[in-house]
Amino acid sequence: MSYPSQGAGSHGVEARAKGVTNVAAGTKRTNARYKILALLAIGTMINYLDRTVLGVAAPQLTKELGLSAAVMGIVFSMFSWSYVLAQVPGGMFLDRFGSKLTYYLAMTLWSICTLAHGLVTGLSGLIACRLGLGLVEAPCFPVNSRVVATWFPQTERAMATGTYTVGEYIGLAFFSPVLFAITGAFGWRVLFITVGVAGVLFGLVWWRFYREPQDHPGANAAELAYIRGDEAATPAAAVERQPFSWKTVGQLIRRRQLLGICIGQFAGNSTLVFFLTWFPTYLATERHMGWLKIGFFAILPFIAASIGVMFGGSLSDWLLRRGLSANVARKLPIIAGLLGASSIVAANYVDNNAVVIAILSVAFFAQGMAALGWTLVSDIAPKHLLGLTGGIFNFAANLAGIVTPLVIGFIVAATGSFVWALTLIGAIAIIGALSYIFVVGDIKRIDLAS
Repeated sequence: MSYPSQGAGSHGVEARAKGVTNVAAGTKRTNARYKILALLAIGTMINYLDRTVLGVAAPQLTKELGLSAAVMGIVFSMFSWSYVLAQVPGGMFLDRFGSKLTYYLAMTLWSICTLAHGLVTGLSGLIACRLGLGLVEAPCFPVNSRVVATWFPQTERAMATGTYTVGEYIGLAFFSPVLFAITGAFGWRVLFITVGVAGVLFGLVWWRFYREPQDHPGANAAELAYIRGDEAATPAAAVERQPFSWKTVGQLIRRRQLLGICIGQFAGNSTLVFFLTWFPTYLATERHMGWLKIGFFAILPFIAASIGVMFGGSLSDWLLRRGLSANVARKLPIIAGLLGASSIVAANYVDNNAVVIAILSVAFFAQGMAALGWTLVSDIAPKHLLGLTGGIFNFAANLAGIVTPLVIGFIVAATGSFVWALTLIGAIAIIGALSYIFVVGDIKRIDLAS
């Protein structure tokens, strides 16, 4: 088994690197990077289906296993406990073994964990599956960020990030009716087994087709030159690797750029986590909708979020191409999105279900606009620490996956309502916007030597 990202075929890489510097004028460049992006988008869609299908199954699952709202909040949060704790080790593994092997192992193992959900008979088994799922999914988004940094120039990174990020939403947006139909017809266990098998199969597709830029047979010298037009797009194989140290972690988290975007991503993820966990239950209990209505209405906010992701990424790259600084081009869509996400509170003050869905759709659209944090990781991470920086960022950002479902569960158990839960989510979104305004500072690559 070979690991191309570790320098395999170094003579071929050197030859192609020389070719990059001697590209003939007028050579038409290939677009292999878009095929790689398609792999990321599909992988991310499966990733989020696997981690969030529990939200679809929850109304039926809680009845069969006899779980209360508070206990279900704990179950929802279990994924993020192991997911968060595995971020730094996952980033270290990524920096050591590269994107191809890391993502293949992660996808295969997390899909097996998803399938195992369908076999549980009680709370302890369900918690074990959630912990296992979080543990092996940890490297996914650091891999995404690393692939974008190595396959795309800076002027296309927000678009690329938005394209794979839309997979978080598009899967549930368009598969929700199917997922609810499977649950209604065959039960929640078949739901987990179906999604798990799909992930195992796609892992084989990833292993077959993913390559680093310098090793990809479909990327010509013109495309490599275009990718490397920005210094941050230096291929992973050409970057000097440094051993892990806690001192390096401390240096990174003390930099305001990383600290600020971590706070902002936590805020955006709080809105996202609500939709990925408690949203179907909210529609079933607070709004008293049946399965068919839930399946239909659940589509709309996710479609809105998908559009928001693409709009935010396209707007950011467009602003950058128009000559605006990275500070404006990267931060403006995120700040506007977080402020817009706070509008979720308005759902507390209307009774009409159609209006409620409209409000939630607007809030989720705005949250999608704000989902550009990984673009900033690509922009600010030291070139030799893309995996570790991404791991730290994802560690902080996904604390929302622990806090949000737990707090919502206890709020609903204590009050019998989602009113204060939505209020909390709106307030956190505002805090995230303030972090981007006052904490992040200049968007520039971190130099630990300075």
